[in-house]
Amino acid sequence: MFLRSVTLLPGVVQDVEAMYGAGTGAKKRAAAIELVGSAIKIGDAVEGKQIVDADQFMAALGVIVDGVVACLNASVWAKKLNA
Repeated sequence: MFLRSVTLLPGVVQDVEAMYGAGTGAKKRAAAIELVGSAIKIGDAVEGKQIVDADQFMAALGVIVDGVVACLNASVWAKKLNA
């Protein structure tokens, strides 16, 4: 479930960007983390798994979101949005 959710991150980041547009980066980051974190937690609950340290999990998810944003900003995707 976790890996499947991580593959959705680029789309989530793009959706958050579209929703918040001119909003702050911190607000967009928090929204992306919340969306993906909720999806992973729900999926894990359905599969009978538990996240042992929720704070550490959400902090690590933030690092992943930051990495996805950096990759997208360095790609053609960023150029298309700013064109």
